[in-house]
Amino acid sequence: MAFKFENLKVWQRSIELSGEIFELTEKFPKREMFVLTSQSQRASDSIALNIAEGSTGQTNPEFRRFLAIALRSAIEVVCCLHIGKRRKLINESEFSYFYNFLTEIVKSIQALRNSIKIK
Repeated sequence: MAFKFENLKVWQRSIELSGEIFELTEKFPKREMFVLTSQSQRASDSIALNIAEGSTGQTNPEFRRFLAIALRSAIEVVCCLHIGKRRKLINESEFSYFYNFLTEIVKSIQALRNSIKIK
């Protein structure tokens, strides 16, 4: 792989999440297109995008900053799941699956962030 971020397991998993969130939200009603559908997709994409952007040619403090943004985006997706469940757009099984997926990603981002030394 040509870029550093492509070897990061957390980036690989966040790409998987992004695709699965896209598939999930494409089933939402049209009335949600510019609300929850768009917000969920953009936030899930943002996780991988910030990991990639921060890992390439950045200083350690800058990479940690981008990981913090990725972490906040992951939490935003969790909130979108709660809203989707409350609006009955997501069933309990889907909610649990994605909640666990995001828990894994959040823990991985935190672990990576904690492993980066600041001089």
